[in-house]
Amino acid sequence: MTILVEQPDFAIEVEEKKVSDQTGEENELVLDGEFVVPPTNAFGHTFRDYDVNSDRRDGVEEFYRINHINQSVDFVKRMREEYGKLDKVEMSIWECCELLNEVVDESDPDLDEPQIEHLLQTAEAIRKDYPDEGWLHLTALIHDLGKVLHLPAFGELPQWAVVGDTYPVGCAFDESIVHHKHFKKNLDYNNPAYNTKYGIYSEGCGLDNVLMSWGHDDYMYLVAKENKSTLPSAGLFIIRYHSFYALHRAGAYKHLMNEEDIENLKWLKIFNKYDLYSKSKVRIDVEKVKPYYLSLIEKYFPAKLRW
Repeated sequence: MTILVEQPDFAIEVEEKKVSDQTGEENELVLDGEFVVPPTNAFGHTFRDYDVNSDRRDGVEEFYRINHINQSVDFVKRMREEYGKLDKVEMSIWECCELLNEVVDESDPDLDEPQIEHLLQTAEAIRKDYPDEGWLHLTALIHDLGKVLHLPAFGELPQWAVVGDTYPVGCAFDESIVHHKHFKKNLDYNNPAYNTKYGIYSEGCGLDNVLMSWGHDDYMYLVAKENKSTLPSAGLFIIRYHSFYALHRAGAYKHLMNEEDIENLKWLKIFNKYDLYSKSKVRIDVEKVKPYYLSLIEKYFPAKLRW
């Protein structure tokens, strides 16, 4: 079932800061009167700076080198077939949140805290500014749960197949993708069926029909969809594409979007501000906020899910 949600009135509710993308169009970095974007990340550097001379720079680039070499059409199809079975574990959403304490994202230059800290930081920041959008609060809480793929019970996939920026496979790799140079060793890079602007897709085909590089985003999307979550389509869109920075930051791949994607992208851009800039050393009192999120989980998900 597809549920559409009312789009925010950007002209009234937020102050807009315009940023040009690669198409020459203006993107909205949505800012409001409540959320203050911090000047630096947890390491004292600017956000998503992959060139800064930090302790994590070389490790992050090596992560993307391996990721870009291995994320091919064949690999993605195999992963979707295997993990689409949802036969690894049966557990609740909150149990999965607690499992995520064991994961640190090696691809992230902005944070080295356990993931549950980031989930709650993001959800609580959104809750403060959008108090009536419960579905968005829950989406923020669960958006990274697919990172459990890195744990033994889920096959212990390597981090390059779990985290990091995502992008379409089956068409040309856009140059806006971080560390693009490493795609040259990907088997699809020189395949004429996959290395053109459209590749195996068509104008306006809809992102739901596009194969994305495999990782936690697509996995959590499959988990939510196949377990009959009643989250609105914007929530599922955020889950699946929140790491698709080539689209929502650089404006690439818009030729593949349909009308529903265009509407949902507005919510994703709002979400991304909190997902990226709420990463900090601020601690959240888990027990204090837990009852609220349990009530949202009960509203939008079954008690137990197949993973």
